[in-house]
Amino acid sequence: MKVLILDDEANMRKILGAMLRAEGYDTFEKATIADAKSAMKQESIQVILSDLKLEREDGLTFLKWVRDERFPQPVIILTAHGTVDSAVDAMKQGAFDYLLKPFDRSDLVRVIQKAVLTFRYSEPTIRNVMSLPMIGNSTKMAKVFSLIEKVAQSESTVLIQGESGTGKELVAQAIYENSPRKDAPFIKINCAAIPSTLMESELFGYEKGAFTGAVTSKPGRFELADHGTLFLDEVGEMSLEMQVKLLRVLQEKTFERVGGVKTISVNVRLITATNKNLDEEVKAGRFREDLFYRLNVVPIVLPPLRERQEDIPTLAGYFVKRTSERMKKRTPQLGRETLELLTQFPWPGNIRQLENVIERLLVMNDGEEVVPDHLPEEILEFEEERFLETHKSGSLKDIVKDATRRIEKKAIEEALEETHQNVTQAARKLHISRKGLQLKMKELGLR
Repeated sequence: MKVLILDDEANMRKILGAMLRAEGYDTFEKATIADAKSAMKQESIQVILSDLKLEREDGLTFLKWVRDERFPQPVIILTAHGTVDSAVDAMKQGAFDYLLKPFDRSDLVRVIQKAVLTFRYSEPTIRNVMSLPMIGNSTKMAKVFSLIEKVAQSESTVLIQGESGTGKELVAQAIYENSPRKDAPFIKINCAAIPSTLMESELFGYEKGAFTGAVTSKPGRFELADHGTLFLDEVGEMSLEMQVKLLRVLQEKTFERVGGVKTISVNVRLITATNKNLDEEVKAGRFREDLFYRLNVVPIVLPPLRERQEDIPTLAGYFVKRTSERMKKRTPQLGRETLELLTQFPWPGNIRQLENVIERLLVMNDGEEVVPDHLPEEILEFEEERFLETHKSGSLKDIVKDATRRIEKKAIEEALEETHQNVTQAARKLHISRKGLQLKMKELGLR
């Protein structure tokens, strides 16, 4: 795992780098924002550790750039005791967490580990559903877009359900960006990335001395999200004990910090997401029924990619263009047969998997067109297994006949496309008579 360290003090960079390398991390140590930006574009960074106050620059400027560029990497802010308020403000602007100088090594490692887990669970980096993608022309996605537009203007609690990689965080982001609270904080926490022993202090904060290592008071995510929106991703991973405490906050809109006695009131719009079927979790006793009904005021169910196959060519084309621009490479074309294979593949990892496959294709190939031979082995093997399954009970003669029909159909479709659907010209290209082509088109179900 790679960590970017931005600090203008050479000794601090040296200390941080040594600590993290001892824990098995690769570090990139930079003194200026310009150098840090360059590292973000050239290296596969997972976590960013940035000082709040640089000699001639402001760490918040770098944080804003990271968020404006839609990088998904968590940003941890380093700050001195006297600038805690600024660190809290940074979290409201999108920082993942902050550390106070001087810090304990165990605190540094714990925050980095938490950030790494959050990055691993993060959704694809496409943003802003209303202007560009979430991409989709399918009927199922049209319903999702319609729901987003309607619920964004309300204050209702939203539960987003869908398999991993379907874009649940993108929906939450879209709801927030199109809501009346869009200028207030949008605070995110992935419940699967936070150990159950730390969840309470993450959500509600803690007072100084509440536990070993609590050298100062620290607000939780609910406080940070006051008058804004709180997004709890993978809420189905929350323990039953924490579910009770979350239910109380939703009912009373108040809580106490860990180790504190003062009751804190908050005004927070809650959005949650899960890849689990919460109906089944309730029946199994792993999720509280009363909390489920509190969260499920407006349900949004995201379809898996295999149920919206008509969107795959558009998504693939978008990822090709975006990845080519990022790599500063010529944008290749996806061949017809390549798109057909991509469309037929079931994509167990959904949009995230498709994006990763496209990036792999562009890394490994520099040609003008992506052909089937360039595709990963798992896609080609799936196509072969699908073909054999379809014909497992047929004779060799039937298999050859079916394969021939497929080849003929593909050749005719390509000839018609190249001649702008001119049957006479297509027949000449295929070296058959016009009447013969018309008969073959009728036989193959082509118009």
